[in-house]
Amino acid sequence: MASDAPVAASRITPAELSARKGGEPIVCLTAYTYPIARLLDPHVDLQLVGDSVAMVLHGHPTTLGATMDMMIAHGQAVMRGSSRACVVVDMPVGSYEDTVENAVACAQRIVRETGCHAVKLEGGVAIAAQIAAIVVAGIPVMGHIGLLPQSVEKEGGYKIKGRSEANAELLYTDAKAVEAAGAFSVVIEGTVEPVAAEITRRIAIPTIGIGASAQCDGQILVIDDAIGLTVDRVPKFVKEYALLRDTVSKAAEDYARDVRSRAFPGPEHLFSLSKDKA
Repeated sequence: MASDAPVAASRITPAELSARKGGEPIVCLTAYTYPIARLLDPHVDLQLVGDSVAMVLHGHPTTLGATMDMMIAHGQAVMRGSSRACVVVDMPVGSYEDTVENAVACAQRIVRETGCHAVKLEGGVAIAAQIAAIVVAGIPVMGHIGLLPQSVEKEGGYKIKGRSEANAELLYTDAKAVEAAGAFSVVIEGTVEPVAAEITRRIAIPTIGIGASAQCDGQILVIDDAIGLTVDRVPKFVKEYALLRDTVSKAAEDYARDVRSRAFPGPEHLFSLSKDKA
């Protein structure tokens, strides 16, 4: 079922973001829920319904736990909460790698059932044909190169990219392939700064950095990392703009104390025989 959120006249489109190459940096954050999407929408250009939701909200050890149904459900929630930002939904592992036909069908399902504005795929040369076919089908695509979370098991962990000349050349080739396939932008993740900066100079579509370079055309963070809700290890590339894990923990502690002492609920929280409002 597609989103029933009103479409604002000022909705930011993938084409508008693509045109901002080299201009004002593009502000991106992940979003997975309706209330977070509502709160982020006035401040960001792009909300990504990332497959990181599998880890952040569902407790999986990697993004490989994300499913099509999971991505669509969270995509619908974010679209209900957003009326301004461009909303992109990650295609989960297994939804695009095997055949071009399956990639197009899965992308079409995501857009049809969420109403989102673009999809994101991980990889470069290896999935250029899938990107091109999805674009030809009329769906904008955001690429993703560098560290690929969906390949973590194959690569034996999260490994920073671009530390050798040979690996840097592979990244340049991947970036060019994503651009040539028709993507409107590309995420560069977990890549050494000079290589990420050079990729940004070499391609004509915006680059969105995460653990990459300030020279990228935009930046993205996982929202739970940015607001200090991450309860495990915080990645090196994250800046915490709030520490909500402390706030949530303290609120739960105070609530538990009030319940055990019968201080809550108080008279102001209870209903009387008169017609007071809920």
